[in-house]
Amino acid sequence: MNFRKYLVLAGVTVFAVAGDSMLSHGMKQVGTISIHHLQSVFPAVTNPWVALGILFLLGFFATYTTALSWADLTYVMPATALGYVLLALVARFVLHEQISLLRWLGIVLITSGVGFVAGGPALTEHNALPEADTGEGHVIAAAKSPLLAKDARNGAPQVGVTGKI
Repeated sequence: MNFRKYLVLAGVTVFAVAGDSMLSHGMKQVGTISIHHLQSVFPAVTNPWVALGILFLLGFFATYTTALSWADLTYVMPATALGYVLLALVARFVLHEQISLLRWLGIVLITSGVGFVAGGPALTEHNALPEADTGEGHVIAAAKSPLLAKDARNGAPQVGVTGKI
């Protein structure tokens, strides 16, 4: 994995922690809002902390989708688990929230569990499907699923299939 990919994974973690923290801080200033009164949501967005939190969470979403475009979910999620620890530290020391010993233990257990999962490859090896001739001059990827194989035989359009048209 190259430096850019590490940078994207770090961005996922940093954007998520910063966005969640700012959103929490801003919503504590705004106060209680209700889903039953959606008009109370709109003024909350005008709070600068809430607005910044939303922007950072948009950055999280952009980096997260980027990471998922080149790696499996089972790799991206564990790679960003440091965010749990960072978020707890920010909540405790910046937002001055009280975190119980049981919650710290949970964070340690989650982070430890992620350590067991994180040793795998970024992208699971996928076996290429063998090609098959439909008899009509079209070459398609032979499907392993009976449903997909049926679709291939009944002339349904194939997504990403190469061959004669």
